[in-house]
Amino acid sequence: MSGAPTTDVLVIGGGLEGCAAAWALTGRGATDVTIVERATVGSGGTGKSSGVVRCHYGVTSLAAMATQALDVFENAVDVLGEDIGFRQTGYVVGVGPQDVDALRASLAGQRAVGVRTEEIDAAAVRELWPVADLEPFGAFAWEARGGYGDAYRTAQAFAAAARRAGATLRQGTAVAEILVEGGRATGARLADGSTISAGAVVLAAGPWSVPLLAAHGIDLPITVHREQIVLIDPGVDLGPVPVFSDLVSLQYVRPETGGEILFGNSDLAVLDPADPDDYSNQAGEAFVDLTVQKVGTRFPGLAAASIASTYAGCYDVTPDFNPVISRTPVDGLVVAAGFSGHGFKISPSVGALVADLVLDGRSGLPHVPESDFRLSRFAEGAPLRSPHPYIGAGQMR
Repeated sequence: MSGAPTTDVLVIGGGLEGCAAAWALTGRGATDVTIVERATVGSGGTGKSSGVVRCHYGVTSLAAMATQALDVFENAVDVLGEDIGFRQTGYVVGVGPQDVDALRASLAGQRAVGVRTEEIDAAAVRELWPVADLEPFGAFAWEARGGYGDAYRTAQAFAAAARRAGATLRQGTAVAEILVEGGRATGARLADGSTISAGAVVLAAGPWSVPLLAAHGIDLPITVHREQIVLIDPGVDLGPVPVFSDLVSLQYVRPETGGEILFGNSDLAVLDPADPDDYSNQAGEAFVDLTVQKVGTRFPGLAAASIASTYAGCYDVTPDFNPVISRTPVDGLVVAAGFSGHGFKISPSVGALVADLVLDGRSGLPHVPESDFRLSRFAEGAPLRSPHPYIGAGQMR
């Protein structure tokens, strides 16, 4: 590796989490950081994120990460130097009668780690979403700080802030192999055959992380799931509606800045496996039919609604639907992948946790033990799950 470029920390993957890690590392003084991205910043799963921001998690470490991330989203112009498209519309979640106790227990756990959330009644939700049928719900929770944002703009902002602090960004730079000597990560071999030497390596390449770890005998259990999204023209001016997570019919909707509504399906009991390099970028006919059925049932007041457009992206899903943010059996190699749809809302905290693992070997985030997100939990048969699961709606909670 004589004569190869060198860096203190090499970040593989220029998506949201890799750029957040670089930003957090530079914020802690590790300014000799290099990001290598196979295409362009945010060109993978980041650019297809639905961008929902909420802290409603039964896993309290995730709730803590989400609420700590809000401080960055709310102050993005000061912290990152630019507007990242965060819109604080509020977030409401509703559950069926069988899940009322679980909701209340989950809210207590969330408040214990700093989340500002409260239970509200159907009358309050009816004011927020007057076109909705709320009859099947047993209870609702409300987060005034919730909303939605733009993951692509946020990744760009993390990258720009990291570069201003001294980090280097190399786009169009694919990694063929993580280099390991004596049990320690020492850099990477690029697709063009050149190498980069590094004191530590952060692997944040989403589903493309899997083969890079497998080459060293490390199993990262990820299923690539095609997530379909439908944009709806409501046919009426809804005004300032919040994000609505419906855990009865398993759907979520959020406003778009142009007046449309974004629909996503929360039922991930059966995944739709996909090739992240070759998948249909549009929602299928069956999914559009499902959208019409679910939205029509929950929002009968949208009688004149129509389909505006559709798209699809990919989630990197782990067996417990929670991320891996972890040191690995290779010394100096930290992985951040498998975000399972949660990545945007916790991304500033992911960056901070990765920086902690690289520089200190442990988490410095309040209420976020690094052991929760350890890669070894799968081999140990100890998945990270909510102690208060919702019946029939557990995958994303």
